[in-house]
Amino acid sequence: MGLTIGVDIGGTKIAAGVVDEEGSILETCKVPTPPTPEGVVDAIAEAVRTVSTDHSVEAVGIGAAGYVDDKRATVLFAPNINWRHEALKDKVEQRVGLPVVVENDANAAAWGEYKFGAGAGHEDVICITLGTGLGGGIIIGNKLRRGRFGVAGEFGHIRVVPDGLLCGCGSQGCWEQYASGRALVRYARQRAVATPENAQILLGLGDGTPEAIEGKHVSQAARQGDKVAVDSFRELARWAGSGLADLASLFDPSAFIIGGGVSDEGDLVLDPIRKSFRRWLVGSQWRPHAQVLAAQLGGKAGLVGAADLARQG
Repeated sequence: MGLTIGVDIGGTKIAAGVVDEEGSILETCKVPTPPTPEGVVDAIAEAVRTVSTDHSVEAVGIGAAGYVDDKRATVLFAPNINWRHEALKDKVEQRVGLPVVVENDANAAAWGEYKFGAGAGHEDVICITLGTGLGGGIIIGNKLRRGRFGVAGEFGHIRVVPDGLLCGCGSQGCWEQYASGRALVRYARQRAVATPENAQILLGLGDGTPEAIEGKHVSQAARQGDKVAVDSFRELARWAGSGLADLASLFDPSAFIIGGGVSDEGDLVLDPIRKSFRRWLVGSQWRPHAQVLAAQLGGKAGLVGAADLARQG
């Protein structure tokens, strides 16, 4: 199969791109994400038609946040779009006249990184996305592992603290409440309240109050050596690394690939994650250690991965 289209459904925009067999994006377009479920389907179709005008395209892959069934056709549940058992594959196929594959967005991004990014040379990889929340994907034996019902890899909702912080999923103590962009901001605000003298740079980037601190402020302040900002990254990394150690006990991969907005800070966050991973890995001194790698494709991973999964059918 030659050219395929990848679609990445975001909270504010839908991106579509024509992708070749080498993972190169030949053409892209973006359209706003509509507020209604049916509007989203129409917008996907519009984006697909736009990018396919000048190309001979053979299939479409869609990365959607939420639970996707094992047939890669129906979105069982999407937290940010009111989709409940949404027959997305059939609806888009009817509109664009091409075969469609639907995949969880974190799985699509994981496959993109494995195939065309940081996963080169690895057969067994666990991908973690540290963004607003925490997502993941499992590649074992060169195959994307979805589980029996298609919903494996929801690492962000592993409970790491019994009766811990309330999560948006309705449970308590989920990993993403302690290792995510949202958690990073919470750590920074709490520390700025407790020790404002150590957060002068950080506070100065907003309006001077802890409540105004945003993720971009924490990143910028940490790069300037602000103690509260640096300590907030270390706290996030402590939770992220300990979670990776648990996943190593489950899957024993050769590499963890860390993507998402938080990972854009590079070694500022990756070095303490590696340190925490080694600290909490059972039998650390006696066993080989998986590499902890930075993702390479950035925001393109989901689109490229979805397109390649469509190519495989």
